[in-house]
Amino acid sequence: MTTRRLGVWIAAGLAALVSSAALAEGDPEQGAKVFNKCKACHVADEEKNRVGPHLVHIVGRPAASVEGYNYSTALEESGIVWDEEILDQYLASPKEVVPGGKMQFIGLRAEEERADVIAYLKSLAH
Repeated sequence: MTTRRLGVWIAAGLAALVSSAALAEGDPEQGAKVFNKCKACHVADEEKNRVGPHLVHIVGRPAASVEGYNYSTALEESGIVWDEEILDQYLASPKEVVPGGKMQFIGLRAEEERADVIAYLKSLAH
């Protein structure tokens, strides 16, 4: 394991200890509204890349796995699999979870907004 990857996992683990033991259930309808902040760069309901990769079936997918998208080396080497917990951490502060990543969004500070966006992304998988 590279030092960078180890650092990412240590940071993610510490964030998980600080956050609640179980993620709050979000509201997918509210999440769709919050996702408007993400639409300039991401599409969630069709496999179409924009500035960022599409987010279709993101939950459970390995990071940097959308074909045709040019990911940062940092994300490619992260070893991340996008589960609810890591999505919550990443949405809160992308640069802390993947230092050197391309995502320019500062993050969603409100825990409720993050839970809602995750619920929205999960709802699209059905």
